[in-house]
Amino acid sequence: MSLSLSSPPDCQDLSNMQADTSRVPTYTVSCEDYVHVVEFSPFSSGTPSSLLAYGGNQYVVVATCLFQEEDLEVEGVEFNVLRAFHHELRVDALAWSPESRLDRLPFIRFCTAAADRKLRLLTSDLRDKHEVKVMEGHTSYINHLVFEPTEGKQIASVSDDHTCRVWDLDGNENITLRLRSPGISVCWHPEEAFKLMVAEKKGTVRFYDLLAQQAILSLDCGQSPLMSADWCLSNTIKVGAVAGSNWLIWDITRSSYPQEKRPAHIDKARLFKWSRANENLFATTGCPGKICSQLLIHHLGHPQVSETVYAARSVFWLMTSHATVLTAGDHRLCYRGIRPQLAPDPPALRAWRRQETLLLDD
Repeated sequence: MSLSLSSPPDCQDLSNMQADTSRVPTYTVSCEDYVHVVEFSPFSSGTPSSLLAYGGNQYVVVATCLFQEEDLEVEGVEFNVLRAFHHELRVDALAWSPESRLDRLPFIRFCTAAADRKLRLLTSDLRDKHEVKVMEGHTSYINHLVFEPTEGKQIASVSDDHTCRVWDLDGNENITLRLRSPGISVCWHPEEAFKLMVAEKKGTVRFYDLLAQQAILSLDCGQSPLMSADWCLSNTIKVGAVAGSNWLIWDITRSSYPQEKRPAHIDKARLFKWSRANENLFATTGCPGKICSQLLIHHLGHPQVSETVYAARSVFWLMTSHATVLTAGDHRLCYRGIRPQLAPDPPALRAWRRQETLLLDD
């Protein structure tokens, strides 16, 4: 087995910190080892708390976060480690299943990717029962993976081997889509369960019909390398990406070329993520290790960058009624509130219970 149950790493309690500037976290939690990957579950846990998992060199930790906006008795953020799992290799990517819940009998399911080109599907009751399914097939580095968001019975992954592969939970490779360059990002929208969005490094974003296993729509960046792309949750016709030092936005009903394109990062952009509650709000990051590798928060209604936060190398938005940034890396997780004017629009607040920003420090 590649994963096993073990004692959680030594994580200190969340402590309040002064936040005088945009680069100072409001809360931090220290971890025993370096954190390479952190992912909030984008799905409801069945409780007020949000599920998150973070991975290091040889472990994955499953925890919960509860914010004061969800429980007035909480002072800031309540962070609880549920279980740590041993992982033989460094965790390079991670995705949550929509089946993961904490109400009734706890059920946890997530999938990881590592440098040995394998996926590992872990299922656990957080007590005595756990199962690991190893999925082999990719012949090069796996860049991204995602669960089918309605039932969670399939997983899609993209790799430097120029393929997008769709797996069932038994580890069978059901679909192989041949790409023309390395696969960088893959997105599965809950309103479009039979379509898959795949972004390629050479600058192309394609939508595939999974029943016909054929491309049905293609978007062109007009430049390369494309480093990240995302499909807007709250508006299915919007797609965003970063290529070179620019961010790009498409309306897929209008043109295969981007409707908006602007420079974002001097030393090239690395990641693009839409807010999960506001179709006009998104985040980009610079390349790790570069001088200008900050996380930038953008709003389509404002030409200026709305917020600059920490040097960062990954970003994720979760649903909440407030805007908060979680950073990870260098043996710690950090939380910081985003300025109130960047919070989701009132209609979005009524539609979504939670929205959170998650990113990874350099």
